[in-house]
Amino acid sequence: MKSRVHTGPNLIYSVGTQVVALKAVQGSDGKAVHPAGAVGVVVRSPLDQNHSYRIRFPDGFEALLHHHQLMLLAQWKAMPSGQGDVGHSNPALSTHGLFDRVIYRCVVGSRAFGLDTDESDTDRRGIYLPSAELEWSLYGVPEQLENEGSDECYWEIQKFLVMALKGNPNILECLYTPLVEFATPLAEELLAMRDAFLSRLVYQTYNGYVMSQFKRMQADLRSHGRIKPKHVMHLVRLLLSGIHVLREGFVPVDVGQHRERLFAIKTEQMPWDEIEAWRKELHKDFDRALEESKLPERPDYERANAFLVRARRLAVGEELP
Repeated sequence: MKSRVHTGPNLIYSVGTQVVALKAVQGSDGKAVHPAGAVGVVVRSPLDQNHSYRIRFPDGFEALLHHHQLMLLAQWKAMPSGQGDVGHSNPALSTHGLFDRVIYRCVVGSRAFGLDTDESDTDRRGIYLPSAELEWSLYGVPEQLENEGSDECYWEIQKFLVMALKGNPNILECLYTPLVEFATPLAEELLAMRDAFLSRLVYQTYNGYVMSQFKRMQADLRSHGRIKPKHVMHLVRLLLSGIHVLREGFVPVDVGQHRERLFAIKTEQMPWDEIEAWRKELHKDFDRALEESKLPERPDYERANAFLVRARRLAVGEELP
């Protein structure tokens, strides 16, 4: 009897793992280098599922792919006959009109932060609620929908709620951005209870992520003498945002009074030593904010769960709730 393939919602594939690409792999010119279904090996793993893997294919070509764009080769082989054909998975899902099941769409990124320029993209994010029939089926549903041509990304409702409970900055900003383009009544209910996702966990998620990224950038600076200024800017912005969450109890999306200094980082007008001094000052401020915060130790899991159960019940109906 064959052993089962062990997977989990937070599993990170280690270096050396063989994986299958669930989408066509493109080169720098935008042309397909390998089709969906190509097998490669992980040569670099991310710290979490929000960042990309580096995958090497048999011809030596390497590409950056996210977790939802990959499947373990062993898992793919273990699927029932006919379902392991990656090339047929996308059409099967598209016939169910998943993009038509979007209940919430908003604008995040530079335009929401107040850091946009004429060249800035419009990043749209949101939530989709799959029909109960598809959720219960053998096919299941993807955790994430993407339309790369229009910079759109929608998370399946349970995935979104779990990440929000963990204090994921990108997810919390979706709940607090003022740039809401579409929201069904169910999504409006979620927005009305967004404070249920705020807790002192924000300190670990925001502060911990920034510290780990700065350590990595310091290593890059020593090795290559250069870093990505836009990335540095957003890390400092995260610190400012996290401090505000702990003190004021809501997520500030627009950077407001800090816009000029953040732009100075992005345009490389602020020296690295000055950036480091500001960052260290913000880390200390973050520590003080944690001590003084009135936020609860944990988010309201019970309220979030009740909302999810209600959403699943509503998904039985034909109309989008």
